[in-house]
Amino acid sequence: MAQGQATKIKKKKKSVLKRAAQSHERADVNRANRTRVRSFMKRMRTAITAGDPTAVGNLLHPTMAAIDRAITKGVLHENTGNRYKSRLSLAYNGLKAKAAK
Repeated sequence: MAQGQATKIKKKKKSVLKRAAQSHERADVNRANRTRVRSFMKRMRTAITAGDPTAVGNLLHPTMAAIDRAITKGVLHENTGNRYKSRLSLAYNGLKAKAAK
């Protein structure tokens, strides 16, 4: 997906120009939300692979909140977000159980 590539606007009507501008604004917002979720998930996965249960515990709530926010905004489908949350919480619980032993 090419970022920053302009969309061709075929008509110079006021409404067409307005819709194109709104589309660009929404794309920026959606990209920011998607990036926020992905970076939180990446941080959490690196903490899981490092085997640090306290860092993972500190990252769990903000990551889940970012995923829920992305679902609410329509950036992620609900099932996709729930799948991400399930896998991350399973990994956290497994790490916590391993650390308790």
